[in-house]
Amino acid sequence: MHLYTRSAGEGLPVVLLHAFPLSSAMWLAQREGLATTCKVITPDLRGFGGSVLGEDEPSLDVMADDVVRLLDREGIERGVVGGLSMGGYVTMALCRRHPDRVLGVILADTKADADQEAARSNRERIAATVLDSGTSVLVEEVLPGLLGQTTVQRRAMVFGRVRGLVQAAPPGAVAWAQRAMAGRRDSFDTLRALKVPVLVIVGEEDEISPRADAEAMVEAVPDGRLAVIEKAGHLSAIEQPEAFNRVVAGFIGELAGGSPPRG
Repeated sequence: MHLYTRSAGEGLPVVLLHAFPLSSAMWLAQREGLATTCKVITPDLRGFGGSVLGEDEPSLDVMADDVVRLLDREGIERGVVGGLSMGGYVTMALCRRHPDRVLGVILADTKADADQEAARSNRERIAATVLDSGTSVLVEEVLPGLLGQTTVQRRAMVFGRVRGLVQAAPPGAVAWAQRAMAGRRDSFDTLRALKVPVLVIVGEEDEISPRADAEAMVEAVPDGRLAVIEKAGHLSAIEQPEAFNRVVAGFIGELAGGSPPRG
């Protein structure tokens, strides 16, 4: 599997994994804003954007191994790996399977616990609906929860951009990713075992993965810190990119400079 990738900058490699059902296009402001701080690497996870879906059964472990092959291809022994929402799930799977490849971890608007039965059933319903009828169900049911109320009320261009990214999602990838996420395991043991610094980011208005989920992850890791992005919902990197980038740049500087952890 050869993931299509957009990259910018030089220095410490920072891999950012996108949310469902978007693509690496969501990280435009991070590639632009963080390029003077680090090398930003943003792949399209399999099936999304420019990456093919392949024939593997749905699994976050498969997605994590794709990312490690990307590191191999780029000649990166260890790097910072992070993700938002689904990208966070893939990041935690990578930390479990390949902890030696990670220098630091960024978990944004995501959660460490597994889906309950109702959530798994809903993912399967959406997967089946998308394969049968296309992605309109995503606009109707998924899009409304992705953005905070501040963005919905005041930032029409951001809402329109996210709507376009959602509408561009390929049905096969949507169904595959939903089933992969439905089958994911609880990751709290993985977090407890981490030996690297962890930055947890959450949008103040995130209702999908609210602050309580972020705080639970920070409490689980040995070396964690929490950043809350004001006036942002589930897609904090898109909704408030300047604030998101400041937090990430500070974390990267901490890792590069070896300064003591905050918080």
